[in-house]
Amino acid sequence: MAEKKPAPAGKAQQHTAIVIRGAREHNLKDIDLTIPRDKLVVFTGLSGSGKSSLAFDTIYAEGQRRYVESLSSYARQFLGQMDQPDVDQIDGLSPAISIDQKGTSHNPRSTVGTVTEIYDYMRLMWARIGHPHCPISGHEITRQTTEQIADKILEMPTGARIRIMAPLVRGRKGEYQDVFKEARKAGFSRVRVDGNFYELNEKITLDKNKKHDIEIDVDRLPVEPSAVSRVRESVETAAKLANGLVLVTPYEGKGEEQLFSQNFACPFDGFSMEELAPRNFSFNNPHCLPLRRLLHGGSGTEEFLLQ
Repeated sequence: MAEKKPAPAGKAQQHTAIVIRGAREHNLKDIDLTIPRDKLVVFTGLSGSGKSSLAFDTIYAEGQRRYVESLSSYARQFLGQMDQPDVDQIDGLSPAISIDQKGTSHNPRSTVGTVTEIYDYMRLMWARIGHPHCPISGHEITRQTTEQIADKILEMPTGARIRIMAPLVRGRKGEYQDVFKEARKAGFSRVRVDGNFYELNEKITLDKNKKHDIEIDVDRLPVEPSAVSRVRESVETAAKLANGLVLVTPYEGKGEEQLFSQNFACPFDGFSMEELAPRNFSFNNPHCLPLRRLLHGGSGTEEFLLQ
């Protein structure tokens, strides 16, 4: 009498589930099982009920064996290949990773991250893909080169007339006569003070007890492909004058202004920080207080802000 073979899983089922037929490894008794893919699945049961036999000795062993068999003979010699488990059929199986259970020592400073050894990987992930935000203004902190700033400007609608300005003073008290004098010496003719334009050859009087914004009018030009070099030169000039800041405004004053920064700092309030590194996300680092509070049971924020 011919031996009856298990029916193969359908294509749709192979994409959505791991289908096991006739698992007999160790103390498993001809188990048939369907496990959904892309889900968190937990095996529970008494000691000796076959949890490890199913998870490690059957599913993981077959996934690892198939992966190693797909490699070249040269690569296989460096990898240990597991024996084929006692099972009739497994469908929908991807290459598998097994994390062994092991004992660890605990101390009063242990956290879930340190005990499970994922803490260092999480710090690396945050440092590489994290987007730091300013704790004062809430804006994202980024660094842009002269070319990147110029490219952003040239993405504006063709023909739009703009001003490229150097923001020298932002929300600070003073009279700033020396700023106007140095701007005149450098050959600039116009300046914007608290939203109003003035010629630098006229007398500008400021109240020293009030906060002021002062921007040098570096260039006025239309956005067009032929203006690439001029835009870059003007951006570079503005950045040198304003310590890495460049302000782009519509020529007629109607529309949104854009502030760019070459520094790893918030262009709106000047809050600066070093570039993200794994050490910034260590609860032993004094510059990461919110993360330290969160890891030790205190209040934390969803976005980790470096202080």
